[in-house]
Amino acid sequence: MFALVVRFNFADAGAVDGFDALVAETVQHIRDREPGTLVYATHAVEGEPLARVFYEVYASRDAFDVHEQQEHTLQFLAEREKFVDSFRVEFLTPAVSKGLPA
Repeated sequence: MFALVVRFNFADAGAVDGFDALVAETVQHIRDREPGTLVYATHAVEGEPLARVFYEVYASRDAFDVHEQQEHTLQFLAEREKFVDSFRVEFLTPAVSKGLPA
């Protein structure tokens, strides 16, 4: 399993609206075309209207690499630059929790 969290920050509400529309389109392609993407959850941040957080879980590092090479992902990565003020990616290592092996 391979997972990451991405936090996006925006300068204004107009950028958030454009970003959310781009995300909705991209997520549909991920659902339809990426069996190795197990979770691709996008979240608004409570109390921070100019932020979004993605939680992504892939079957493997190879599944993540496949995701990164998809046309819809490449389009998202290029288009997000119009909206995002800053972002931070954190790669996660599995730890003991419900649903994961010890």
